[in-house]
Amino acid sequence: MRKIKAKIIDAAGMERTITRLAHEILERNKGSHNIVIVGIRTRGEPLAKRIAKKIETVEHVQLQIGFLDITLYRDDLLGKLEQPQMKGTDILFDLNGKDVVLIDDVLYTGRTIRAALDGLTDIGRPRTIQLAVLIDRGHRQLPIKADFVGKNVPTSADESIRVHLKETDGEDEVLLMHPESQP
Repeated sequence: MRKIKAKIIDAAGMERTITRLAHEILERNKGSHNIVIVGIRTRGEPLAKRIAKKIETVEHVQLQIGFLDITLYRDDLLGKLEQPQMKGTDILFDLNGKDVVLIDDVLYTGRTIRAALDGLTDIGRPRTIQLAVLIDRGHRQLPIKADFVGKNVPTSADESIRVHLKETDGEDEVLLMHPESQP
């Protein structure tokens, strides 16, 4: 059982963070001319849509946006009895030579991103792959670092981050969760 230790980001903070991430992406890439957006399913998908919409508003362009299901690329499926839940990859454009901005909600061990990199390179050969995350909580097991970070939240190993988004959870917030003490 987990309890809320702190609210890290509220709805207004989420809006500001997404706006800042969109502007940082544009600045690093000197505009949107070669950018495509790919969200990692599940919560990377609505974040990718929001960031793409912000960029489109600023640049007056229509970005190509896709969604990546990394289920079959995960390295932790071996030994699990359950059948993995496939959500499907939806990338209907050419990645070759593009600057892909890969978007996810939380960066933790780096294993999700490693799986996403494998998935993207199976689809095409981008010019660059840049990573944007809402939260970086540390504890990396692989040498992976985000290019764009909404908020760095140092956590202990027994804490967790819970991201709630309007599209999937009915409200925007990021919570730091702590396990309840056992008597």
